[in-house]
Amino acid sequence: MRRTFYFLLGVLLVGLNGCTDKCKETRTFRQFTPRTFTVAQVRQGVQAEQPRTLVNPGKIYTKDGFLLINEIKEGIHVIDNRNPSAPKTVAFLRIPGNGDMAIRNNILYADSFMDLVAFDIRDPQNIRELNRVKDVFQNGQFDGGYWSLNAQQEIINDQKVEYVTQTVNTDCENGVTNGGCPNCMVFDSRGGFVQNSFNSATGSPAPSTNGTGGSMARFTLYDNYLYTVSQSEMQLFDIKTPSDPKKGNKINMGWGIETIFPYKDKLFIGAQSGMHIYDNSNPEKPVRMSTFEHARVCDPVVVHEDKAYVTLRSGTTCQGFTNQLDVVDVSNLYSPRLLKSYPMKNPHGLGIDFPNLFICEGAYGLKTFNASDAMKIDQLEHLEGFQAYDVIPLGKSLLLIGRDGFYQYDYSNPRKLKLLSKIPVQRPYPAS
Repeated sequence: MRRTFYFLLGVLLVGLNGCTDKCKETRTFRQFTPRTFTVAQVRQGVQAEQPRTLVNPGKIYTKDGFLLINEIKEGIHVIDNRNPSAPKTVAFLRIPGNGDMAIRNNILYADSFMDLVAFDIRDPQNIRELNRVKDVFQNGQFDGGYWSLNAQQEIINDQKVEYVTQTVNTDCENGVTNGGCPNCMVFDSRGGFVQNSFNSATGSPAPSTNGTGGSMARFTLYDNYLYTVSQSEMQLFDIKTPSDPKKGNKINMGWGIETIFPYKDKLFIGAQSGMHIYDNSNPEKPVRMSTFEHARVCDPVVVHEDKAYVTLRSGTTCQGFTNQLDVVDVSNLYSPRLLKSYPMKNPHGLGIDFPNLFICEGAYGLKTFNASDAMKIDQLEHLEGFQAYDVIPLGKSLLLIGRDGFYQYDYSNPRKLKLLSKIPVQRPYPAS
């Protein structure tokens, strides 16, 4: 009997050890650490540096064969893209608190927390700060959160993002993480969100002197003005002298403003509650014409002739539950009307090179469509296996940015896109 007891006890201990082994996992967390900067630290932190790798890419912008990729909150990667099959990073422009950009002639405009900074970029390897419009932005928004300026002239509510790899224990039966990183977001092998334990609050051809941004842009240029949008306001800058921008009018736009898209002499504003249309015939003082309302969701927009293409998506900051493409008739700009909605998975940025329509589906990749018939938009291809955030179509080549990195495609055959090049991010994700 005693021998039988020890045998059963041994079997039980082996079983428990086996369960413990199987329940240890190595995961990579995105950890957020609150940071506070003084205004002096921000302004002294701007400088050109040697090229660095992509880690947390955001907006994209292109001009004259050069590509600019925002490294969220950190600055801008400057890339020679005159050979799309072999892009070469030539410099990194460190700009604390940067999220958006635009280029007129050889002048780059970029936000740096509370300031607008103008740079001379004639020599991409020797970029120089020219002028700065101080204290023009009171708060701002990044893909990773918000920031604000307090009464002591300190930047608060900003967060440093770090990637931490840890071994954690899981519940053997349910696979639930026990312990681990307390202020982290957990990602799977593709960078898809798994768990959050931290509570965080191109239209018509542009003039040859301007660059081209994507549908997620908060900066755009028209005539002698730079337009920037925050959560609730449009701030204008007079750039009659491009190297010396001056603060212009500020327009209250309501809450939840996300993107700005120029088309001819109109501005199309993407907001969480709808699409606003502004008459920009007097560029100094845009005037609201109408609003196309929809459910509370994230809402970038692009326009071609009398059609606006609006993607609606759910998500942490977007709050809603709608994921679709809306095609809106804007032939009467004072009374836009919905033509048809198409279901999507989680659409982000989009681009139109009529009749080619490109839609980023977040963690679900990129979809291409034939939009020649608004009432019957046909899907041509669905590329998966990567995360897609925003696109810029450039005639035959498509620029795409996502959490996984930067991609370039030849879309001469829109039914079969050809990958030309990729610049991957270099951050520690767990192996597949």
